[in-house]
Amino acid sequence: MMFIMKELYKKNFEKVISTALKEDIGKGDVTTELLIPKKKKAAAYFIAKQDGIIAGLDIAKLVFKKLDEKIKWESFVEDGSKVKAGTKIAEVKGSVRALLSGERTALNFLQRMSGIATLTSVYVEKISGTNTKILDTRKTVPGLRLFDKFAVECGGGTNHRIGLFDMVMIKDNHIKAAGSITKAVDKIRKSIPKQMKIEVETTNISEVDEAMKLNVDVIMLDNMNLNEMKEAVRLINKKCFIEASGGINLETVRAIAETGVDFISVGALTHSVKALDISMKITNDKSQGNSNHQKSIIKFF
Repeated sequence: MMFIMKELYKKNFEKVISTALKEDIGKGDVTTELLIPKKKKAAAYFIAKQDGIIAGLDIAKLVFKKLDEKIKWESFVEDGSKVKAGTKIAEVKGSVRALLSGERTALNFLQRMSGIATLTSVYVEKISGTNTKILDTRKTVPGLRLFDKFAVECGGGTNHRIGLFDMVMIKDNHIKAAGSITKAVDKIRKSIPKQMKIEVETTNISEVDEAMKLNVDVIMLDNMNLNEMKEAVRLINKKCFIEASGGINLETVRAIAETGVDFISVGALTHSVKALDISMKITNDKSQGNSNHQKSIIKFF
């Protein structure tokens, strides 16, 4: 899945980056254009100021490339790499105007994606030793879904459906509108391709029993307590995949995994993420710097 997701992610690079740069720069970076000569060049380092998982290096690179195609970028780690605070993660060389004008946009992407990857990795570590996988959700920033989902993969998580188009998920409001789980599944099954997966949301054991008899691909256990989950796992008995969902956090995720569910979906991975602290603070320091610095170093030449 990582390869497929990365290809989708790359195809969305340019449009999203162009929109972000236009939003930030608009008619021009007034301060930079008035202060910095066009031909001034420099080299700057990106430094991680916290321990974490890095994601979004390619998009940060492309931000600068959009502003100056002659920019030189070198990544010292790969997306998905675990780094310590103080680690030098990348170097960018070229037009000072491009570096200054692209700094915030590049950091916004890089810090958010690395924050998602880092939080995902914490959840994955919490359930290590079980057979359960951590899933993302559609609770993403509009327009940035593929970036958010790629970051989840970098943190060791697994992507759920990308959108409403690539999988059937029958939720509570669908069931109410259709009249029952059975009616909803029967109606949908008549029209979808055979290879398209069907997932059904359930809230109690009676609904689990109904969904299981319909030979669906995934049964979601929504906001069930641990005893209900254990009973659902026993009842389903590996006849389909089981996803746990609803209000899951780092304190509860291990116990849920130990019930035997196949997947745990966590909306917080993308809707409540805290950006990883990464710096590209420009200074007049002309030294080479070292990996213990907590600020990026820019060298003018």
